[in-house]
Amino acid sequence: MRYPKDTDMKEFLIRPIKKEDNPDIASIVRSILKEFGANKPGTVYFDPTTDDLFSLFQTPNSFYFIAEMEGKMIGGSGVFPTPGLPEGYCELVKLYLVPEARGKGIGHWLMEACFDKGREFGFKKIYLETMPELRNALGLYEKAGFAYLPGPLGKSGHFGCDLWMIKELVPLAEKQ
Repeated sequence: MRYPKDTDMKEFLIRPIKKEDNPDIASIVRSILKEFGANKPGTVYFDPTTDDLFSLFQTPNSFYFIAEMEGKMIGGSGVFPTPGLPEGYCELVKLYLVPEARGKGIGHWLMEACFDKGREFGFKKIYLETMPELRNALGLYEKAGFAYLPGPLGKSGHFGCDLWMIKELVPLAEKQ
């Protein structure tokens, strides 16, 4: 899907992940974690699934989006039915954008695509885990309607994350 629709912002594309995207998106994820000093144990930096996101997102009720601008991968984000989450919950996962793509609304559109996909799968709430090192994203999450939780949900295995947030996925019919 091409974005944005009615602005003078540079056009970008949001599309499903392909197998051949694995090396580039893994590199983006790890370079951003390193940029913010979040390349620590208990994060996706050391998670072996980061090297094969295409396969990970073949899991039922999961989906990963890649963002491109001018034919270059600039980031991605996905939804995942993380084990141990309450019934009707999914997780917003691996939202990363290269530095030159930040502050342009692309993160917002990636999240909206994930919210829509979560609704399509029948999820009622979307959860996320993050850390203070990735503070630049906190405002994005807050603006999107995420609220802080006192502790983690589910069993992501990412013990390096110590901030947790939740958002209700309003059904499309009510959203309009």
